[in-house]
Amino acid sequence: MPSSIIQVVDLGKAYRLGQADVQHATLREALVNVIKAPVRRWRDMREPSNAEEQFWALRDVSFDVHEGEVIGIVGRNGAGKSTLLKILSRITEPTEGRVTLRGRVASLLEVGTGFHQELTGRENIFLNGAILGMSRLEIQRRFDEIVAFAEIEQFLDTQVKRYSSGMYVRLAFAVAAHLEPEILIIDEVLAVGDAEFQKKCLGKMSEVTKKGRTILFVSHNLSAVRLLCRTCVLLDKGRKLDMGPSHEIIDRYMSGEGFHDRSEVHFSRPARAPIWITRAAVLNDGKRSSSVPLGADISLQIDFDAEPATLSPGFGFVISSSDGTRVLGANSHYQPSKKLARRVERGSVVCRLGRVPLTPGTYSISLWLGDQTGDWHIEPDAVSFNVVERDIWGLGKLPPTDGTSLWWPTEFEFSECNDTFAVQADYLAKEK
Repeated sequence: MPSSIIQVVDLGKAYRLGQADVQHATLREALVNVIKAPVRRWRDMREPSNAEEQFWALRDVSFDVHEGEVIGIVGRNGAGKSTLLKILSRITEPTEGRVTLRGRVASLLEVGTGFHQELTGRENIFLNGAILGMSRLEIQRRFDEIVAFAEIEQFLDTQVKRYSSGMYVRLAFAVAAHLEPEILIIDEVLAVGDAEFQKKCLGKMSEVTKKGRTILFVSHNLSAVRLLCRTCVLLDKGRKLDMGPSHEIIDRYMSGEGFHDRSEVHFSRPARAPIWITRAAVLNDGKRSSSVPLGADISLQIDFDAEPATLSPGFGFVISSSDGTRVLGANSHYQPSKKLARRVERGSVVCRLGRVPLTPGTYSISLWLGDQTGDWHIEPDAVSFNVVERDIWGLGKLPPTDGTSLWWPTEFEFSECNDTFAVQADYLAKEK
Protein backbone atom coordinates (compact mmCIF):
# COMPACT_ATOMS: atom_id res chain seq x y z
CA MET A 1 0.00 0.00 0.00
CA PRO A 2 1.29 3.51 -0.79
CA SER A 3 2.79 5.44 2.13
CA SER A 4 0.73 8.04 4.00
CA ILE A 5 1.42 11.50 2.62
CA ILE A 6 -1.08 13.16 5.01
CA GLN A 7 -1.72 12.07 8.60
CA VAL A 8 -4.41 13.76 10.69
CA VAL A 9 -4.48 12.68 14.36
CA ASP A 10 -7.13 13.79 16.90
CA LEU A 11 -7.39 17.18 15.22
CA GLY A 12 -9.39 19.94 16.89
CA LYS A 13 -9.89 23.66 16.37
CA ALA A 14 -11.64 25.92 18.87
CA TYR A 15 -12.57 29.58 18.47
CA ARG A 16 -13.38 32.09 21.18
CA LEU A 17 -16.84 33.36 20.37
CA GLY A 18 -16.83 37.02 19.45
CA GLN A 19 -13.10 37.06 18.64
CA ALA A 20 -11.31 36.73 15.34
CA ASP A 21 -8.75 34.00 14.81
CA VAL A 22 -5.35 35.61 15.35
CA GLN A 23 -3.90 33.61 12.47
CA HIS A 24 -6.14 35.45 10.00
CA ALA A 25 -5.57 38.98 11.29
CA THR A 26 -4.40 41.69 8.89
CA LEU A 27 -2.10 44.48 10.09
CA ARG A 28 -5.13 46.72 10.56
CA GLU A 29 -6.98 44.00 12.53
CA ALA A 30 -3.87 43.39 14.65
CA LEU A 31 -3.68 47.07 15.60
CA VAL A 32 -7.39 47.10 16.46
CA ASN A 33 -6.90 44.00 18.64
CA VAL A 34 -4.06 45.74 20.51
CA ILE A 35 -6.29 48.75 21.18
CA LYS A 36 -9.21 46.57 22.30
CA ALA A 37 -7.13 44.22 24.48
CA PRO A 38 -7.47 46.21 27.78
CA VAL A 39 -11.24 46.51 27.32
CA ARG A 40 -11.49 42.78 26.51
CA ARG A 41 -9.49 41.82 29.63
CA TRP A 42 -11.70 44.07 31.81
CA ARG A 43 -14.85 42.49 30.31
CA ASP A 44 -13.51 38.97 30.86
CA MET A 45 -12.76 39.73 34.52
CA ARG A 46 -16.30 41.05 35.03
CA GLU A 47 -17.91 38.22 33.03
CA PRO A 48 -15.72 35.12 33.46
CA SER A 49 -18.18 32.86 31.64
CA ASN A 50 -17.66 34.83 28.43
CA ALA A 51 -13.89 34.37 28.75
CA GLU A 52 -14.32 30.58 28.64
CA GLU A 53 -16.97 30.40 25.88
CA GLN A 54 -15.61 28.42 22.94
CA PHE A 55 -16.87 27.02 19.68
CA TRP A 56 -15.28 23.84 18.37
CA ALA A 57 -15.21 24.00 14.58
CA LEU A 58 -13.38 20.61 14.54
CA ARG A 59 -13.03 17.93 17.22
CA ASP A 60 -11.35 14.50 17.33
CA VAL A 61 -10.83 14.22 13.56
CA SER A 62 -8.38 11.51 12.41
CA PHE A 63 -7.63 9.97 9.01
CA ASP A 64 -4.75 9.06 6.69
CA VAL A 65 -4.35 9.94 3.00
CA HIS A 66 -2.02 7.83 0.88
CA GLU A 67 0.14 9.15 -1.93
CA GLY A 68 -1.77 9.55 -5.20
CA GLU A 69 -5.24 9.42 -3.61
CA VAL A 70 -8.00 11.90 -4.45
CA ILE A 71 -10.09 12.47 -1.32
CA GLY A 72 -13.43 14.27 -1.28
CA ILE A 73 -14.63 16.02 1.88
CA VAL A 74 -18.41 16.40 2.13
CA GLY A 75 -20.79 17.83 4.68
CA ARG A 76 -23.26 20.61 5.05
CA ASN A 77 -22.32 24.26 5.65
CA GLY A 78 -20.68 24.59 9.06
CA ALA A 79 -19.52 20.95 9.15
CA GLY A 80 -15.86 22.04 9.44
CA LYS A 81 -14.68 21.39 5.88
CA SER A 82 -13.03 24.76 5.26
CA THR A 83 -11.51 24.83 8.76
CA LEU A 84 -9.91 21.45 8.09
CA LEU A 85 -8.43 22.63 4.81
CA LYS A 86 -7.08 25.82 6.40
CA ILE A 87 -5.27 23.78 9.02
CA LEU A 88 -3.86 21.43 6.37
CA SER A 89 -2.77 24.48 4.35
CA ARG A 90 -1.07 25.91 7.48
CA ILE A 91 -3.18 29.06 7.32
CA THR A 92 -4.33 28.47 10.88
CA GLU A 93 -2.99 26.33 13.75
CA PRO A 94 -5.00 23.55 15.39
CA THR A 95 -6.05 23.84 19.03
CA GLU A 96 -5.31 20.17 19.62
CA GLY A 97 -4.03 17.16 17.71
CA ARG A 98 -1.46 17.13 14.93
CA VAL A 99 -1.10 17.07 11.15
CA THR A 100 1.83 15.55 9.24
CA LEU A 101 2.33 16.53 5.58
CA ARG A 102 5.02 14.88 3.46
CA GLY A 103 5.44 17.04 0.38
CA ARG A 104 4.93 20.53 -1.01
CA VAL A 105 1.38 21.83 -0.60
CA ALA A 106 -0.55 24.18 -2.91
CA SER A 107 -3.95 25.46 -1.82
CA LEU A 108 -6.77 27.06 -3.74
CA LEU A 109 -9.03 28.15 -0.91
CA GLU A 110 -9.94 31.65 -2.03
CA VAL A 111 -9.82 32.23 -5.76
CA GLY A 112 -7.73 35.28 -6.56
CA THR A 113 -5.67 35.36 -3.37
CA GLY A 114 -2.62 37.58 -3.98
CA PHE A 115 -4.03 39.52 -6.93
CA HIS A 116 -3.26 43.23 -6.86
CA GLN A 117 -5.95 45.39 -8.40
CA GLU A 118 -3.54 47.99 -9.79
CA LEU A 119 -1.30 45.44 -11.54
CA THR A 120 -1.92 43.93 -14.95
CA GLY A 121 -2.89 40.34 -15.61
CA ARG A 122 0.68 39.55 -16.71
CA GLU A 123 2.17 41.06 -13.54
CA ASN A 124 -0.36 39.27 -11.37
CA ILE A 125 0.51 35.90 -12.89
CA PHE A 126 4.08 36.33 -11.63
CA LEU A 127 2.98 37.85 -8.31
CA ASN A 128 0.32 35.24 -7.55
CA GLY A 129 2.52 32.40 -8.77
CA ALA A 130 5.26 33.51 -6.38
CA ILE A 131 2.81 33.70 -3.48
CA LEU A 132 1.62 30.17 -4.26
CA GLY A 133 5.18 28.83 -4.20
CA MET A 134 6.35 28.91 -7.84
CA SER A 135 9.81 30.11 -8.82
CA ARG A 136 10.16 32.67 -11.63
CA LEU A 137 11.55 29.97 -13.91
CA GLU A 138 8.52 27.72 -13.20
CA ILE A 139 6.15 30.59 -13.96
CA GLN A 140 7.91 31.41 -17.22
CA ARG A 141 7.81 27.75 -18.25
CA ARG A 142 4.08 27.60 -17.49
CA PHE A 143 3.18 31.11 -18.62
CA ASP A 144 1.76 30.23 -22.05
CA GLU A 145 -0.29 27.34 -20.59
CA ILE A 146 -1.72 29.61 -17.89
CA VAL A 147 -2.72 32.29 -20.40
CA ALA A 148 -4.22 29.74 -22.80
CA PHE A 149 -6.28 28.15 -20.02
CA ALA A 150 -7.55 31.51 -18.75
CA GLU A 151 -8.39 32.71 -22.32
CA ILE A 152 -7.52 36.33 -21.53
CA GLU A 153 -4.53 36.88 -23.84
CA GLN A 154 -5.78 40.18 -25.25
CA PHE A 155 -6.27 41.56 -21.73
CA LEU A 156 -2.90 40.49 -20.29
CA ASP A 157 -1.60 44.04 -20.03
CA THR A 158 -4.83 45.47 -18.59
CA GLN A 159 -5.14 46.17 -14.86
CA VAL A 160 -7.18 43.39 -13.21
CA LYS A 161 -9.43 45.97 -11.55
CA ARG A 162 -10.94 46.42 -15.03
CA TYR A 163 -11.57 42.67 -15.47
CA SER A 164 -15.05 41.20 -15.31
CA SER A 165 -15.62 38.69 -12.51
CA GLY A 166 -15.43 35.87 -15.07
CA MET A 167 -12.01 36.99 -16.35
CA TYR A 168 -10.77 37.43 -12.79
CA VAL A 169 -11.62 33.92 -11.61
CA ARG A 170 -10.38 32.36 -14.88
CA LEU A 171 -6.94 33.86 -14.36
CA ALA A 172 -6.86 32.98 -10.66
CA PHE A 173 -7.74 29.33 -11.22
CA ALA A 174 -5.37 29.04 -14.18
CA VAL A 175 -2.40 30.10 -12.02
CA ALA A 176 -3.30 27.75 -9.17
CA ALA A 177 -4.13 24.78 -11.43
CA HIS A 178 -0.74 24.79 -13.14
CA LEU A 179 1.34 24.26 -10.01
CA GLU A 180 3.21 20.99 -9.56
CA PRO A 181 2.95 20.23 -5.82
CA GLU A 182 2.79 16.81 -4.22
CA ILE A 183 -0.42 17.81 -2.41
CA LEU A 184 -3.15 19.99 -3.92
CA ILE A 185 -5.94 21.33 -1.68
CA ILE A 186 -9.03 22.70 -3.45
CA ASP A 187 -12.05 24.31 -1.77
CA GLU A 188 -15.20 25.02 -3.80
CA VAL A 189 -13.52 26.37 -6.95
CA LEU A 190 -16.38 24.95 -9.03
CA ALA A 191 -18.71 27.49 -7.45
CA VAL A 192 -17.22 30.30 -9.50
CA GLY A 193 -17.37 31.12 -13.19
CA ASP A 194 -19.87 30.08 -15.83
CA ALA A 195 -20.96 26.52 -16.54
CA GLU A 196 -18.50 26.07 -19.41
CA PHE A 197 -15.58 27.22 -17.27
CA GLN A 198 -16.64 24.87 -14.47
CA LYS A 199 -16.42 21.96 -16.92
CA LYS A 200 -12.97 23.14 -17.91
CA CYS A 201 -11.88 23.29 -14.26
CA LEU A 202 -13.21 19.79 -13.69
CA GLY A 203 -11.32 18.51 -16.72
CA LYS A 204 -8.11 20.11 -15.51
CA MET A 205 -8.45 18.52 -12.09
CA SER A 206 -9.08 15.13 -13.72
CA GLU A 207 -5.85 15.64 -15.68
CA VAL A 208 -3.98 16.46 -12.48
CA THR A 209 -5.24 13.30 -10.77
CA LYS A 210 -3.84 11.15 -13.59
CA LYS A 211 -0.35 12.48 -12.81
CA GLY A 212 -0.47 10.81 -9.41
CA ARG A 213 -0.78 13.90 -7.24
CA THR A 214 -2.59 13.75 -3.94
CA ILE A 215 -5.71 15.93 -3.91
CA LEU A 216 -8.13 16.99 -1.17
CA PHE A 217 -11.31 18.31 -2.76
CA VAL A 218 -14.24 20.08 -1.08
CA SER A 219 -17.38 20.81 -3.09
CA HIS A 220 -21.16 20.85 -2.74
CA ASN A 221 -21.24 19.55 -6.32
CA LEU A 222 -21.63 15.88 -5.41
CA SER A 223 -21.55 14.80 -9.05
CA ALA A 224 -18.06 16.29 -9.36
CA VAL A 225 -16.99 14.59 -6.11
CA ARG A 226 -18.22 11.22 -7.42
CA LEU A 227 -16.36 11.74 -10.67
CA LEU A 228 -13.03 12.83 -9.19
CA CYS A 229 -12.80 11.01 -5.86
CA ARG A 230 -12.67 7.33 -5.01
CA THR A 231 -12.76 8.02 -1.26
CA CYS A 232 -14.70 10.57 0.80
CA VAL A 233 -14.66 11.88 4.36
CA LEU A 234 -18.06 12.84 5.82
CA LEU A 235 -17.99 15.67 8.38
CA ASP A 236 -20.86 16.86 10.54
CA LYS A 237 -20.74 19.53 13.24
CA GLY A 238 -16.95 19.40 13.28
CA ARG A 239 -16.63 15.63 13.69
CA LYS A 240 -15.82 12.83 11.26
CA LEU A 241 -18.87 10.61 10.80
CA ASP A 242 -17.35 8.23 8.29
CA MET A 243 -14.70 7.64 5.63
CA GLY A 244 -14.95 5.19 2.75
CA PRO A 245 -15.81 4.69 -0.95
CA SER A 246 -17.30 7.87 -2.43
CA HIS A 247 -20.57 6.33 -3.59
CA GLU A 248 -21.27 4.91 -0.12
CA ILE A 249 -20.40 8.10 1.75
CA ILE A 250 -22.37 10.36 -0.62
CA ASP A 251 -25.40 8.04 -0.45
CA ARG A 252 -25.22 8.18 3.34
CA TYR A 253 -24.91 11.96 3.25
CA MET A 254 -27.81 12.36 0.82
CA SER A 255 -30.04 9.87 2.65
CA GLY A 256 -30.17 12.09 5.68
CA GLU A 257 -27.33 11.43 8.14
CA GLY A 258 -25.08 14.46 8.05
CA PHE A 259 -27.31 15.97 5.39
CA HIS A 260 -30.04 17.59 7.51
CA ASP A 261 -32.79 19.82 6.17
CA ARG A 262 -31.55 21.73 3.12
CA SER A 263 -34.95 22.63 1.70
CA GLU A 264 -34.11 26.29 2.40
CA VAL A 265 -30.59 27.70 2.08
CA HIS A 266 -29.13 31.22 2.22
CA PHE A 267 -26.17 32.29 0.08
CA SER A 268 -23.58 35.05 0.01
CA ARG A 269 -22.54 37.09 -3.00
CA PRO A 270 -19.91 35.55 -5.30
CA ALA A 271 -16.96 37.82 -6.05
CA ARG A 272 -17.98 40.76 -8.26
CA ALA A 273 -21.28 39.20 -9.33
CA PRO A 274 -23.77 41.94 -10.35
CA ILE A 275 -26.72 39.64 -9.55
CA TRP A 276 -26.73 36.80 -7.01
CA ILE A 277 -28.97 34.36 -5.15
CA THR A 278 -29.64 35.25 -1.51
CA ARG A 279 -32.07 32.44 -0.66
CA ALA A 280 -33.48 29.31 -2.30
CA ALA A 281 -36.35 27.14 -1.06
CA VAL A 282 -38.37 24.10 -2.11
CA LEU A 283 -42.11 24.70 -1.66
CA ASN A 284 -45.00 22.23 -1.35
CA ASP A 285 -48.45 23.84 -1.43
CA GLY A 286 -46.75 27.21 -1.02
CA LYS A 287 -44.86 26.22 2.15
CA ARG A 288 -41.22 25.26 2.58
CA SER A 289 -40.92 21.51 2.80
CA SER A 290 -38.09 18.99 2.96
CA SER A 291 -40.44 16.02 2.35
CA VAL A 292 -42.80 15.98 -0.61
CA PRO A 293 -45.39 13.22 -1.23
CA LEU A 294 -45.17 11.33 -4.51
CA GLY A 295 -47.02 13.28 -7.22
CA ALA A 296 -47.42 16.47 -5.14
CA ASP A 297 -47.15 19.97 -6.58
CA ILE A 298 -43.68 21.45 -6.10
CA SER A 299 -42.42 24.98 -6.59
CA LEU A 300 -38.92 26.36 -6.43
CA GLN A 301 -38.33 29.90 -5.18
CA ILE A 302 -35.15 31.93 -5.24
CA ASP A 303 -34.67 35.45 -3.88
CA PHE A 304 -31.98 37.60 -5.41
CA ASP A 305 -30.13 40.89 -5.05
CA ALA A 306 -28.62 42.96 -7.85
CA GLU A 307 -26.01 45.71 -7.91
CA PRO A 308 -26.62 47.72 -10.02
CA ALA A 309 -30.37 47.23 -10.46
CA THR A 310 -31.22 44.61 -13.08
CA LEU A 311 -33.93 44.01 -15.67
CA SER A 312 -35.12 40.60 -16.93
CA PRO A 313 -32.95 38.21 -14.91
CA GLY A 314 -32.61 34.62 -16.09
CA PHE A 315 -33.05 31.56 -13.89
CA GLY A 316 -32.42 27.86 -14.41
CA PHE A 317 -32.13 24.65 -12.43
CA VAL A 318 -31.34 20.95 -12.70
CA ILE A 319 -32.74 18.27 -10.37
CA SER A 320 -30.40 15.31 -9.73
CA SER A 321 -30.94 12.01 -7.95
CA SER A 322 -28.72 10.90 -5.06
CA ASP A 323 -26.34 9.12 -7.45
CA GLY A 324 -25.73 12.35 -9.40
CA THR A 325 -27.97 11.48 -12.38
CA ARG A 326 -29.69 14.51 -13.85
CA VAL A 327 -33.42 13.84 -14.14
CA LEU A 328 -35.17 17.20 -14.70
CA GLY A 329 -34.22 20.72 -15.70
CA ALA A 330 -35.64 24.04 -16.86
CA ASN A 331 -34.39 27.42 -18.03
CA SER A 332 -36.38 30.67 -18.12
CA HIS A 333 -34.52 31.78 -21.27
CA TYR A 334 -36.34 29.13 -23.28
CA GLN A 335 -39.77 29.18 -21.68
CA PRO A 336 -42.41 31.92 -21.59
CA SER A 337 -42.23 33.82 -18.31
CA LYS A 338 -43.33 37.08 -16.79
CA LYS A 339 -40.33 39.43 -16.86
CA LEU A 340 -39.64 42.30 -14.50
CA ALA A 341 -41.05 45.43 -16.10
CA ARG A 342 -38.60 47.75 -14.37
CA ARG A 343 -35.09 47.54 -12.95
CA VAL A 344 -34.91 46.27 -9.37
CA GLU A 345 -32.20 45.81 -6.77
CA ARG A 346 -34.03 42.93 -5.10
CA GLY A 347 -36.52 40.40 -6.36
CA SER A 348 -37.86 36.87 -6.30
CA VAL A 349 -38.44 34.15 -8.90
CA VAL A 350 -40.89 31.28 -8.44
CA CYS A 351 -40.90 28.31 -10.82
CA ARG A 352 -43.98 26.08 -10.53
CA LEU A 353 -43.00 22.56 -11.48
CA GLY A 354 -46.47 21.08 -11.09
CA ARG A 355 -46.84 17.39 -10.20
CA VAL A 356 -43.21 16.35 -10.36
CA PRO A 357 -42.91 12.76 -11.63
CA LEU A 358 -40.13 11.67 -9.25
CA THR A 359 -40.06 8.33 -7.47
CA PRO A 360 -39.31 8.17 -3.71
CA GLY A 361 -35.77 9.19 -2.84
CA THR A 362 -33.53 12.16 -2.09
CA TYR A 363 -32.95 14.79 -4.78
CA SER A 364 -30.73 17.87 -5.01
CA ILE A 365 -31.29 20.99 -7.10
CA SER A 366 -28.47 22.91 -8.76
CA LEU A 367 -29.26 26.56 -9.49
CA TRP A 368 -27.99 29.32 -11.72
CA LEU A 369 -28.94 32.99 -11.96
CA GLY A 370 -27.87 35.53 -14.53
CA ASP A 371 -28.89 38.45 -16.69
CA GLN A 372 -28.56 39.44 -20.32
CA THR A 373 -24.77 39.66 -20.01
CA GLY A 374 -24.11 36.18 -18.62
CA ASP A 375 -24.50 33.58 -15.85
CA TRP A 376 -23.30 35.14 -12.61
CA HIS A 377 -24.25 32.84 -9.74
CA ILE A 378 -24.07 29.04 -9.98
CA GLU A 379 -24.79 26.84 -6.95
CA PRO A 380 -24.34 23.08 -7.53
CA ASP A 381 -26.60 20.92 -5.33
CA ALA A 382 -27.86 24.06 -3.64
CA VAL A 383 -31.04 22.72 -2.01
CA SER A 384 -32.48 19.26 -1.50
CA PHE A 385 -35.75 17.49 -0.74
CA ASN A 386 -37.12 13.99 -0.22
CA VAL A 387 -39.95 12.42 -2.20
CA VAL A 388 -41.90 10.05 0.05
CA GLU A 389 -44.15 7.14 -0.93
CA ARG A 390 -47.90 7.62 -1.35
CA ASP A 391 -50.85 5.60 -2.65
CA ILE A 392 -51.25 8.02 -5.53
CA TRP A 393 -53.90 5.97 -7.38
CA GLY A 394 -55.98 5.16 -4.31
CA LEU A 395 -55.66 1.41 -4.85
CA GLY A 396 -54.41 0.53 -1.39
CA LYS A 397 -50.90 -0.19 -2.67
CA LEU A 398 -47.78 1.77 -3.55
CA PRO A 399 -46.67 2.13 -7.18
CA PRO A 400 -43.48 0.21 -8.10
CA THR A 401 -40.31 2.22 -8.78
CA ASP A 402 -38.37 -0.47 -10.69
CA GLY A 403 -35.10 1.32 -9.96
CA THR A 404 -36.00 4.42 -12.00
CA SER A 405 -36.09 8.07 -10.92
CA LEU A 406 -39.32 8.88 -12.79
CA TRP A 407 -42.90 7.70 -12.68
CA TRP A 408 -45.39 8.92 -15.27
CA PRO A 409 -49.14 9.58 -14.85
CA THR A 410 -50.02 7.26 -17.75
CA GLU A 411 -53.46 5.93 -18.70
CA PHE A 412 -54.33 2.52 -20.20
CA GLU A 413 -57.36 2.01 -22.42
CA PHE A 414 -58.55 -1.43 -23.56
CA SER A 415 -61.04 -2.33 -26.28
CA GLU A 416 -62.43 -5.63 -27.50
CA CYS A 417 -61.69 -6.83 -31.03
CA ASN A 418 -63.29 -10.11 -32.23
CA ASP A 419 -61.64 -10.13 -35.63
CA THR A 420 -58.04 -9.00 -35.44
CA PHE A 421 -57.44 -9.28 -39.18
CA ALA A 422 -60.55 -7.24 -39.97
CA VAL A 423 -59.39 -4.48 -37.67
CA GLN A 424 -55.96 -4.44 -39.29
CA ALA A 425 -57.45 -4.34 -42.78
CA ASP A 426 -59.72 -1.46 -41.82
CA TYR A 427 -56.76 0.42 -40.38
CA LEU A 428 -54.65 -0.10 -43.51
CA ALA A 429 -57.51 1.04 -45.72
CA LYS A 430 -57.83 4.26 -43.78
CA GLU A 431 -54.09 4.86 -44.04
CA LYS A 432 -54.31 4.69 -47.85
